[in-house]
Formats: sequence, C-alpha cells, structure tokens
Amino acid sequence: MNSSIIEAIDKQIAELQHARAILVGAPDVLAQVKRGRGRPKGSKSAPKPVAVKPNKRTLSEDGRARISAALKKRHAAKKKAAKKASATTEEQAG
Repeated sequence: MNSSIIEAIDKQIAELQHARAILVGAPDVLAQVKRGRGRPKGSKSAPKPVAVKPNKRTLSEDGRARISAALKKRHAAKKKAAKKASATTEEQAG
C-alpha cells in the first residue's frame, strides 16, 4: 500500500520537474517539446494548389471605336470649357 502511494508521488514529482524545466527553458527538454508554427513539413494532408488561369477578355473593334469616340467627345468638351473659361477671365481682367 505504501509503495503505490510512493510511486504516485514520484510520478507527480517527475511531471512537475518536467513542467519546471519547460518553464525555465532547459535546452534538452525544449528540444523535445518545441515545434515550429504551422503545418509540419512533409504533411500529406495539405491540399495541392490548383492554378486557375483567368480567361483573357477581348474587346471587339466596334466596342473599341465607341470608346474612342466617347473619349474624343469628352476631351473636346473639356477643351471647349477651358477655352470658354479663359475667355471669360480675360474679359473680366481687361
């Protein structure tokens, strides 16, 4: 009966000494316990990434012409507004 109690106490002492060594930072114990972050190297459960190539979108000639016409119209309107603004400032100044 006494021997089982002594064995249990010895077991607890060993566990506590191990826990203390981890907390203090004993290098031999840390080498056994410490592991790196993330999934271990060589793990087979990692899913293989599949490269998805996006479809290249093309613009039709008609669409390109519409965009070009809209830009030309926009730039012409800006140029006209700038010319009108400069003419009004010259009139006010002169």
